[in-house]
Amino acid sequence: MFEKIISLAVGNKLIVMVGVVALIAAGVYSLLEISIDAVPDITNNQVQIVTTSPSLAAEDVENFITYPIELAMANLPDVLEIRSISRYGLSLVTVVFDESVETMRARQFVAEQLNLAADDIPAGFGSPEMMPITTGLGEIYQYVLEVDSDHADTYDAMELRTIQDWIVKRQFAGIEGVIETASFGGYVKQYEVAFDPERLNAKQVTIDQVVLALESNNANSGGGYISRGTQAVYIRTEGMLRSVEDIGRIPVSLAGPQPVLIRDIAEVRYGEALRYGALTKDGKGEAVGGITLMLKDANAKSTVDRVRARVAETQKTLPPGVRIEPYLDRSDLVERSMATVIKNLAEGGLFVALILVFFLGNFRAGLLVASVIPLSMLFALTLMNAFGVSANLMSLGAIDFGIVVDGPIIIVEGILYYMAARDLGKHQSQKDMD
Repeated sequence: MFEKIISLAVGNKLIVMVGVVALIAAGVYSLLEISIDAVPDITNNQVQIVTTSPSLAAEDVENFITYPIELAMANLPDVLEIRSISRYGLSLVTVVFDESVETMRARQFVAEQLNLAADDIPAGFGSPEMMPITTGLGEIYQYVLEVDSDHADTYDAMELRTIQDWIVKRQFAGIEGVIETASFGGYVKQYEVAFDPERLNAKQVTIDQVVLALESNNANSGGGYISRGTQAVYIRTEGMLRSVEDIGRIPVSLAGPQPVLIRDIAEVRYGEALRYGALTKDGKGEAVGGITLMLKDANAKSTVDRVRARVAETQKTLPPGVRIEPYLDRSDLVERSMATVIKNLAEGGLFVALILVFFLGNFRAGLLVASVIPLSMLFALTLMNAFGVSANLMSLGAIDFGIVVDGPIIIVEGILYYMAARDLGKHQSQKDMD
């Protein structure tokens, strides 16, 4: 069989050369398109479901939220494992699927069952939702918002969190390869209405009346349009609350000579949402920052490059004295890992080529066998790109060039032996004739 393959290759040099050129072209294309990362992503095929309910204890979270979700997911096809965590105010259910199930198909299965699970969760106990399409290695870029010394007293933790949520996070939207930007630290700004029981009683107003007034006086509405000849005037009312003063002027009750306003029975102020943790950096106190989460199977290096470009653009729109300071950049790790891989591959290939030339005793034959090394690398990159395997420290660093050139060495040694025997036979025949 090998003799036929060799004979076919020798007799069809043009076809062989065309095949080699096609292999090189496919390998170079795959090299430019393949996903590059520092280490392989070994996260299994999973979908996570999170539900927040700030008022529930861990036992209630388990009974009223986690258990109904687990029960709804139990009959999904190709499910290998269901595990959960129930904590104060938080339920996290992880559904692990077989690797043969596509990511979007798995999420579709979960989304269909979530509708059933939501019906079994009591009203007001939280709404379950799926986590972003990312993995354990999805945290590719982490940063904090730094304030220079000249503006240290200008921005507090609440102001920085507001900048993060309403400027930075929104401008990070739409980056190719990024599925979400998560905010950490600081205080989420919100408006609070603190009731005074004595004033409520004095004005004969109930809390339900106050809640109804707040809800009904915080909405825009349309009123159709008025036609006048060839023109039409559209009518709309603006009722969205925009400040603490707007909330204080909302009427609650019209009984009596003057209407009762929110400010007459309560204190309207800025407050913060209930939080479950904080972010600190370098032991200097609380900080505000964010983490960009990479889409599953995306190219880590290209995605980080796009994030860094967007950071440079966003920096121009931040208030004076505020800057984005990264403290984890996956591109640094990727570049160091790839530098190690390239160094090892280059040194290994060069070492194997020199050994081949030395032991084969033929410079041309040694280079011919050594040419298999780059061709094998290009072939491997082509298959890795086709099957979605990323180029990383493990997938490339484990390549053994000694094994790669085993077959070509045997073939070339056989050819050299055949050529030496043929020359020896010709020399012996010439000697006999003499």
